[in-house]
Parts: sequence; structure tokens; C-alpha cells
Amino acid sequence: MIDASVIQARIQAAIPDAIVEVVSDDNVHFTALVVSSAFEGKRRVAQHQLVYRAIGPELGNEIHALQLTTLTPAEWQAQNADSE
Repeated sequence: MIDASVIQARIQAAIPDAIVEVVSDDNVHFTALVVSSAFEGKRRVAQHQLVYRAIGPELGNEIHALQLTTLTPAEWQAQNADSE
């Protein structure tokens, strides 16, 4: 099993400007929010691939499921403005 803080640290190490939130109730199924300017101009698939590479071989092994949301800073601001 892998802890959510380990996944969060790996993503932040690979994408230094990222805001990363990773949560899990069972350390097997995870939900992650990653906000980074590195995603600008990239399709959602390419954004997710950046995150998957950061996580490494645990994806599909210790990590059985990952619900991933990737946003650019502008998308993050727009989303938060909509919720106010």
C-alpha cells in the first residue's frame, strides 16, 4: 500500500509549480487534484500523462484507482470563481 502523501510528494517533485491535493480513504483508491501552468496548451490526455509519469510504476499496482483532475491556473481560478 502507498500513502497519499507519497503520491502528492512525487507529483510535486515532478511538476514543481503544481498545487497538489491527494486523498484516499483506503490507500488503494485515490483522488487527486493537480493545478499547474505545465498543463497550459496541452490536451487533457497529455496533462494526465505528466502526472502518471510522476507517480511511476505504482499506478496499476499499489494504486488500484486514481480519479485525476488536472487544471491550469486559469481554469482553477475560473472554477473557484463559479463556486463563490
